[in-house]
Amino acid sequence: MPLAPRSLPLSRRLATAAVLNAAALGALTLAGCNNVSDFTGAVPASTMILLDGKPFTTEQMKGKVTLVNFWATSCTTCVAEMPEIISTYNKFAQQGYDTVAVAMSYDPPAFVVNFAETRKLPFKVAIDNTGAVAKAWGDVKLTPTTYLVNKKGEIVKRYVGTPDFVALHTLIGQLLAEKA
Repeated sequence: MPLAPRSLPLSRRLATAAVLNAAALGALTLAGCNNVSDFTGAVPASTMILLDGKPFTTEQMKGKVTLVNFWATSCTTCVAEMPEIISTYNKFAQQGYDTVAVAMSYDPPAFVVNFAETRKLPFKVAIDNTGAVAKAWGDVKLTPTTYLVNKKGEIVKRYVGTPDFVALHTLIGQLLAEKA
């Protein structure tokens, strides 16, 4: 028997189809949450434009352990995890750790600036206006997607969804202890 029988009015069939499509999309999105991968390799060469207008290149990451977080102000998970990202930055910043939050191309720049200022984000914030940075980093589409980069400029971990911050802190500590 079909999920939305033809005997139902068209508006009801369309509503049922919309609910089923939303549920399927939600399932696909949630399937990627907390997806940790050992996606490794050299950081892709890319230049990010920071909120102050200055360029920041991936070459500048060498010598530091860096968290690169692709996010959007419209992403509730991104907004919810931001206090933990701030806390992580504050905990490790004096030890050679850095964070770059890369706002997705569809995020209105005024929203990003407002978010960064009102939350007093203590780390670098870039706006990927063209989508080139997200494309270079593996064609990032889901937010949050976060990469942890070692001192040599190599991706050590990729997280889709909110990382386990206790495990992340342990890994950051190990990476900071390594020689560059």
